[in-house]
Amino acid sequence: MSRPNRRTEPYPGAASFYGAIAAALLLAAIAATIAIYLLLRETRVEETGISFEPVTFADIEGWQDDDQAAAFQALLRSCGRMKRDSASAEACAAARDLAAHGQVSRDAARTFFETQYTPNRIVGAPNKGLVTGYYEPEIDGAREKSDKFPAAAYGRPDDLVSVKPDETRASDSAAGVLTSMRKAPDGLVPFYTREEIDKGALAGKGLELVYLDPVELFFMQVQGSGRVRLADGTHLRLGYSTKNGHPYTSIGKKMLELGEGKPKSMTMQGIKEWLRADKERGNKMMWENKSYVFFRLLDGKEGEDGPIGAQGVSLTPGRSLAVDPSFHALGLPVFVAAPELKDETRAPFHRLMIAQDVGSAIKGVERGDIYWGSGDDAGAIAGKTLAPAQFFVLLPDATPGV
Repeated sequence: MSRPNRRTEPYPGAASFYGAIAAALLLAAIAATIAIYLLLRETRVEETGISFEPVTFADIEGWQDDDQAAAFQALLRSCGRMKRDSASAEACAAARDLAAHGQVSRDAARTFFETQYTPNRIVGAPNKGLVTGYYEPEIDGAREKSDKFPAAAYGRPDDLVSVKPDETRASDSAAGVLTSMRKAPDGLVPFYTREEIDKGALAGKGLELVYLDPVELFFMQVQGSGRVRLADGTHLRLGYSTKNGHPYTSIGKKMLELGEGKPKSMTMQGIKEWLRADKERGNKMMWENKSYVFFRLLDGKEGEDGPIGAQGVSLTPGRSLAVDPSFHALGLPVFVAAPELKDETRAPFHRLMIAQDVGSAIKGVERGDIYWGSGDDAGAIAGKTLAPAQFFVLLPDATPGV
């Protein structure tokens, strides 16, 4: 993609020069259109009225102040999962070449992104942009069932069949569509709900991975992963495997609808306390969310750098973003401008991130979920993250066949 010429004074041959510029801009526009088409084709966008409009990096408030070197390291992880015919293949090749020369500085990383990508603002989105936050819980658990840890975190059942792709999980869930089913003698039937599973539908099938407090298990399922501390001091890292296919229901919203809480008390800790105050009442409320997440144990090196996102790479705190894959290909850089949100230094949040994860509640072209890290401190930040946002999607300049 050609960059704007910063020279403004007239000089001889201006007419032919501007004619050449016009032709170059036309070719650039065609190339950008093809690049966008290929990227959107990869992510199965079907909605109309939304477009990507190229801008300059100078148009992005906060771009010069960000540390793009941190985003560069997250991008390298994504590049390890990119297909050779991906629209990002050449950018990833350039990233690997740059990393091969040693530590990549902030300035070098910024130059890389400015050379390999063109930022695009989103035009025609039906809803204003919004970011929330998520994290990896660190909770206590045990390998054996007990009064303290009675709830099993299950692995994927053999008779669970995915009937919808993960790329459309958020939109399908919002529409009330079942995304997974259960194999039965007479064909496919809806999989067990959360209530049915809690009442023993999967007991005795050998799917138990670890035992937890039921409320902590519920919230670990909402986050999609977790790190479990065992009594002997060791840890288990659980990663997302799949869901039972039922739509996700926010119990916080359900509590407000039923008059069971006030908006200011709808924090994660406040909801936990409410659920524990009356076990029967708490179970019934959790059962309102029929969706149920199954996990897998991350062994060895797979989980040593953190939880694994939907792209299959370890997430980077403050740099990994969960997006709606109906609009955005995983692995793309996205600059998030959310000035009402404060970062770890209390400065307005203007940061380059990498789309590396998805979520059932993350639906929309300018909807994102910021991964903040592991543990209670990260959870405290995630719980307070709710802010309007504008996305600038960085599309690669080099596109196969262009």
